[in-house]
Amino acid sequence: MKIARRMLILFVLVWLLPIGIAAALYHRDGIGTAWAAADRSSIGHLPPADQHHGAIVRVFAAPTVRWRGIFAVHSWIVVKPEGARAYTRYDYTAWGEPIRVNGFVPDGRWFGREPEVVFAADGDAAAALIPRMRAAIEAYPWRDRGDYRVWPGPNSNTFVAAVLDAVPEAAAVLPPTAIGKDYPFDGWWVRRTASGTGLRLTLGGYAGVTLGWIEGVEVNILGGVAGFDLRRPAVKLPGLGRIGLPAAPGA
Repeated sequence: MKIARRMLILFVLVWLLPIGIAAALYHRDGIGTAWAAADRSSIGHLPPADQHHGAIVRVFAAPTVRWRGIFAVHSWIVVKPEGARAYTRYDYTAWGEPIRVNGFVPDGRWFGREPEVVFAADGDAAAALIPRMRAAIEAYPWRDRGDYRVWPGPNSNTFVAAVLDAVPEAAAVLPPTAIGKDYPFDGWWVRRTASGTGLRLTLGGYAGVTLGWIEGVEVNILGGVAGFDLRRPAVKLPGLGRIGLPAAPGA
């Protein structure tokens, strides 16, 4: 009984309390529900594509629409090959064709919520990543209408995680609030982490454990992720996300 009580207390403190705090912050900030009229303009992060010759890769994440933004983010990918005069943005969405290309401003707000940069590469480093990222997008298995599932996946974060898996040298880590990132997009419930520095066990995205030098330690319960990162010190909490150093310098 003592063990069960301690486990219950741990679950309340580490999973439920952070989500409650995130909900209170959401209410305090007065974020409205008129998502159709919400601001989706650029945050001004990316340089004008026609004035920048070098290659660029960005992964963005922003709190998702309405109340779901309390505990989850939507992530997407932006690429620009060397010499290209426009960016290409890739999202995975619940409406229309699941893989949506250039449906939104490359570095735009996600229905009023400002995105964070999860991963950034420029110049030769970006140029080396883009062909494999595009190949992974073309090969993504969950690309038909009806494949998208908000929870536990495959959703937008599952899609981005699959693409990042194709470029382990990027060492990119999605936020702990990227619910769906642990969904087994390739059918494997036990596999290496995207960075190649550890292992991930997932029970269909409903629960799991990740251990990796780049990813840190993560425990997934019903999509809520808690854990810590020793490489770049931080704690990871459901709803509140990563608290500490960013997952990668410059991100």
